[in-house]
Amino acid sequence: MARIVFMGTPDFAIPTLLALDEHHEVVGVVTQPDRRAGRGRNLVMPPVKEAALQLGLPTIQPKALGEPGAMEQVQAWQPDLIVVAAFGQILRKPMLALPPHGCLNVHASLLPSYRGASPIAAAILAGEVVTGVTIMRMDEGMDTGPILAQAECPLAPDESAATLTGKLAQLGAELLVETLPVWLSGDLLAQPQDDSQASYCRPLRKQDGHLEWSQPADYLERQVRAYDPWPGTYTIWQGRRLSVIRAQALPGRKEPGPPGKVVELEPGVGVVTGRGILELMAVQLAGKKPTEAGAFARGQRDLVGSRLGV
Repeated sequence: MARIVFMGTPDFAIPTLLALDEHHEVVGVVTQPDRRAGRGRNLVMPPVKEAALQLGLPTIQPKALGEPGAMEQVQAWQPDLIVVAAFGQILRKPMLALPPHGCLNVHASLLPSYRGASPIAAAILAGEVVTGVTIMRMDEGMDTGPILAQAECPLAPDESAATLTGKLAQLGAELLVETLPVWLSGDLLAQPQDDSQASYCRPLRKQDGHLEWSQPADYLERQVRAYDPWPGTYTIWQGRRLSVIRAQALPGRKEPGPPGKVVELEPGVGVVTGRGILELMAVQLAGKKPTEAGAFARGQRDLVGSRLGV
């Protein structure tokens, strides 16, 4: 049973933490600081901190791993191994060199594809039919370290980032537990990545959710699914933000009018795009509750025929 320090922050990391706690000795948890959120701007704990408290695990929340006390605390825990899953901070050379069995990362893609901060959204947006998880030994690069193990996961036609995150989180935890005994015994040789096949994805921003109606309908549908739940997708209608919560591409359907024009469908409404129609399934006008798009159109009689995004 190895002594492990775990580093992670969002919901994606929780299955890995739970699996490690069940099969090994988690001697400490490192997660991001509490953040202010919501209308009241109250401090909210990251999901990993909540899970660690429930497990009774000692936890620290440094703003940066390089700040005084963070490195010293991890050293005091004397880990055999550090495991990272969606932590949100970069591990520098002193931390990487600390545990005798290195630092392993549970990454939500089949590396070297989609190195970086948003691999789940990137895979959906690109129209991938298969993605997966990778267990890699971390080095000083961005997801460039050698690979210990990988497992594939098919994408459902209606896959969203929310549903795929849950699948990959569980798959990554299971793969890590299977891989660790062989790694810790010294019987597993990590394989270097093929850098010539690498692709990258940057952190998501709020403005990434803006829908450009000149894009094809199938791309816009993938955008809606890729950015669910965050940053979400939206357009502008009558000067107000109109969030698109669910949508379906009708790529072969043509309607007269410029991109962004709202057209009536049976039984709902759609939007003319650069190629095809994007049928709106659920929307939310700023300051209102989410609603089925057809019901929204019936309550807003000037919606059909108007143009979104202008």
